[in-house]
Amino acid sequence: MKRRLSAGCRPGKPGRDKAATPSPTKAMPGDRLAATAQQRRLKRERDEALEREKATAEVLRVMNSSAGDLEPVFNAMVENALRLCQAEFGNLFLYDGKEFATAALHGAPPAYAEARRRGGLVLHPHPDVPLNRVIRTKETIHIRDVRNEQSYIDRDPRFCELVDIAGARTLLLVPMLKDDELVGAFAIYRREVRPFATKQIELVRNFSAQAVIAIENARLLKELRERTNDLSEALQYQTGSADILRVIASSPTDVGPVLSAIVESACALCGAYDAVIVLKDQDELRLGAHHGPISMTQNRWSNDRASISGRAVADRRPVHVLDVLSDEGADFAIAREMSRVDGCHTLLGAPLLRDGKSIGAIVLRRAEVNPFSDKQIALLQTFADQAVIAIGNVRLFEEVQSRTQELAASLDDLRTAQDRLIQTEKLASLGQLTAGIAHEIKNPLNFVNNFAALSSELTDELNDLLKSASLTSDIRDEVDELTGFLKDNLQKVVQHGKRADSIVKNMLLHSREGSGEHRPIDVNTLVQESLNLAYHGSRAEKPQFNVALKCELDPEAGAVEAFPQEITRALLNLIINGFYALTRRKAETGDELFEPVLAATTRNLGSKVEIRIWDNGTGIPPEVRGKIFNPFFTTKPTGEGTGLGLSMAHDIIVKQHGGRIDVQTELGEFTEFIITLPRDNGAPLRQRPE
Repeated sequence: MKRRLSAGCRPGKPGRDKAATPSPTKAMPGDRLAATAQQRRLKRERDEALEREKATAEVLRVMNSSAGDLEPVFNAMVENALRLCQAEFGNLFLYDGKEFATAALHGAPPAYAEARRRGGLVLHPHPDVPLNRVIRTKETIHIRDVRNEQSYIDRDPRFCELVDIAGARTLLLVPMLKDDELVGAFAIYRREVRPFATKQIELVRNFSAQAVIAIENARLLKELRERTNDLSEALQYQTGSADILRVIASSPTDVGPVLSAIVESACALCGAYDAVIVLKDQDELRLGAHHGPISMTQNRWSNDRASISGRAVADRRPVHVLDVLSDEGADFAIAREMSRVDGCHTLLGAPLLRDGKSIGAIVLRRAEVNPFSDKQIALLQTFADQAVIAIGNVRLFEEVQSRTQELAASLDDLRTAQDRLIQTEKLASLGQLTAGIAHEIKNPLNFVNNFAALSSELTDELNDLLKSASLTSDIRDEVDELTGFLKDNLQKVVQHGKRADSIVKNMLLHSREGSGEHRPIDVNTLVQESLNLAYHGSRAEKPQFNVALKCELDPEAGAVEAFPQEITRALLNLIINGFYALTRRKAETGDELFEPVLAATTRNLGSKVEIRIWDNGTGIPPEVRGKIFNPFFTTKPTGEGTGLGLSMAHDIIVKQHGGRIDVQTELGEFTEFIITLPRDNGAPLRQRPE
């Protein structure tokens, strides 16, 4: 009793009835039932929330793994919505502003699914059907019994299929909205009249929102992929163009490597089986470059419009034939015949245009029937433009080089003419100076020669007078000896005076100015006249002189622009030197069988003419060969040469006429002077003074 009191009553409060104060550890039976029901409700709600979260997570997983493919996402949404909302079947529609298309259909009876496939998955809803109300209201539609719908009463075929074949009774239709625009609808059905709960409606709305997100993600992913593909293509195109530009820069004088790079890049970037560039050559097209497995056995192509290249050249625009072996290729007989042999179907040609005119074409071929895209057609035209740039660069480079060479040649000619003008002025000034000096020397030299000769005669007269004088023998001998020495000295004075006079005469001859007329002269005539003049002059001076003359004159030698008297003077000096060498060899050898020969030949060298003077005389020693053209250098004995003949010939031929003089010789055998004169030596137009 005490134990019960201590358990049921609070200490310090006596007098309370134990029956009036229930024990706090005990509950009434009704309270226990309510608590159990609440626990079950909470557990059910928790399980439902977990199921919803699980379904949402599954849908998100499918969205993440679908990589832009909406079909598995929509199927997962419909399937989970049916399961969580206790519906028998459902579908998801996409709306494009005009019609609905079935994107997912799950749980429908086979007969209804077959009927939908036969009737088409695209719906044009009847004005009274729920789908049409969704378009107007953009609100959720919940129908307790679809048999009460006016469209069912009016027997709309599609709606009747839904009710009669699929067995739909209760309908939940949730719009899919993006920025308040209808993009689709989410529908679930029950085959019994049993409305959906509020939580189930919210769940379908949640799936509808997720479907909109999935659609937007797929759109963004598609745009991203397209953008990535565009960037990748653009990068490939840019890389291909950069490679071609690099080849253009590295090959300014040869278009072949550039065209080869273009056809190779065109095949790779346009997905072609074969590529050909043809260039216009008068009335034909010639092969410029080729890439691909098809063998190119021909270098010339027809420019006819019945070929793809000919049509592109003629029309100055791209030509695209999907299948040349079909009726589409009826107008391309040549292309069709080639394609039958090569096995190609789809052809694309683009013209090479320069200043609006076609200079060729580039043609792509595919073995299969596969059209080229607009981007590929535009890219091919870009390649065609690059080919035109490369061809134009080579043409301009060649023109620049040719013009540069012409300017360089003109500059050289101008410098040569300037040098010759300066040389002519120098020769004229030197000639005037030489003539003045020679004239000044000649007068006292004449006095020396004349008085030396007169003194020699006076010496003879003195000897004659002394013969009658009375002189001792010793004195007479001494006088005779002195007068003899005096006479010898006077003879030497006369001898050297004559040599000095000869030098002065040659100096005057060297400085003498002819008519100064620079005109065309016949080379053969000039050589023949010079040879005859030298020969007859030598015969007149020495009647016993005799030399065999030979002439081999080229009939095609023609004429040269020159100063005739100057060239004649140079030839005379060379011929006379040859005569001297022949005479000297005959005198030195004493060989009676030796036959002296001097030969003159001419030869046409195109823009130049060659003259050779050959003799079989003494030849020139190697040690003096490099000095023979020096002024006043001679190998002749004292009194027989002035050393001005070859020097004067060298100045006339080389300095005055821009020619060349060479010598070939072998001591004791022969000497040959080789003269090369330009036909138009660019001599100054100003005539030399008389």
